[in-house]
Amino acid sequence: MKLDMIQTIGLSVILLLIGMKLRKKVKFFEKYCIPSPVIGGFLFSIISFILRQTGIVEISFDDTLQKFFMIMFFTSVGFNASLKLLKKGGKQVLIFLFVAIGLCILQNVVPILLSGLVGLKPLLALMTGSVAMTGGHGTSAAVAPEIEKMGYTGAKAIAIASATYGLIAGSMLGGPIASRLIKKHKLLPEHITKENAEKDIDEEVLKKQRPYLDGERFSMAFFYILIAMGIGSYLSLFINFLLPAMKFPVYIGPMIVAAIIRNISDNVESLHAPTKEISILEDISLSLFLAMALMSLRLWDLIDLAGPVIILLLAQTLLIYLYLNFVTFKTMGSNYDAAVIVSGHCGFGMGATPNGISNMKAITEKYTYSKIAFFVIPIVGSLFIDFANISVITFFEVTLKRLAM
Repeated sequence: MKLDMIQTIGLSVILLLIGMKLRKKVKFFEKYCIPSPVIGGFLFSIISFILRQTGIVEISFDDTLQKFFMIMFFTSVGFNASLKLLKKGGKQVLIFLFVAIGLCILQNVVPILLSGLVGLKPLLALMTGSVAMTGGHGTSAAVAPEIEKMGYTGAKAIAIASATYGLIAGSMLGGPIASRLIKKHKLLPEHITKENAEKDIDEEVLKKQRPYLDGERFSMAFFYILIAMGIGSYLSLFINFLLPAMKFPVYIGPMIVAAIIRNISDNVESLHAPTKEISILEDISLSLFLAMALMSLRLWDLIDLAGPVIILLLAQTLLIYLYLNFVTFKTMGSNYDAAVIVSGHCGFGMGATPNGISNMKAITEKYTYSKIAFFVIPIVGSLFIDFANISVITFFEVTLKRLAM
């Protein structure tokens, strides 16, 4: 049974709403910051799996709008790549961005090196790397289908399962690792109390209200994204024409064009991009794209690959533990702020930025506030790491494709 384009988007919205309801009612989902579309979509994929395995019916979907919302999401990510904002963030933000990119690179190197030992092809092993770990469900659902089209069955199931593991593991490990560093190195500043630290937060941040949504600005945000998508599609074709052996993903062009538009608009007042509204559209497109990607997940493709995937995920867990202790902590200053940053990096380095912030809140509630950590992690995790990670993934993906030819 195949659902058409309209039926597919209708079902995805229903599953998204179900996911929202379950997230509020089930503490596990809330605690580990499991996204609503992942909950609803994954629930349906389990039902679909049971229906197929029992021979009742196999359900398939039209992926036209899934592809549209995927490109829309990554185009919105491109609008976050502001050099002006990066410069404004200062030295700590820039240093941490390079630290985070370093983890992305190693997250891909490790599974590729281990792929032969566990009996997986390198491109399948790559799905447990920064695609799923730093990238999370959004990047997983975008990159994996492209790998499956090359004949690598199970890529999507591996990526989504790995991303789900990452969300949970990142939330469970971040706090204990940071707490251990604080106790081991006796990092808590005795002269700072939580109350005094909170007074140090910028008053503007505390005064900041939920922005009023203007219909015209919201429309302009949508138009900006569509323009970047349209022009970017030609850029993708041009890049693939120049480098036919590379086969870059379809969203690369729109993401680059969006980044160019953002940086022009930062310096030309009359072209100022409505970034708040673009951010909202980013969330909407991601939710719809994820719901459609998860509900079409072929869980039966994962059955024979479970053993190798578990080994690779354990290797990723060991990698991030060592990286946080010996790279993130030491590079960021080996102080209390660095320990809090470690907890945040663990959250978004294995799952998503909300997990990282949740980890930091747990640590600072126990000890004391860290202004630097709460400045650095949201900027890098929300604005820059997705753009950087996609660039890293594309490099590894293109390189492995060429080697496989």
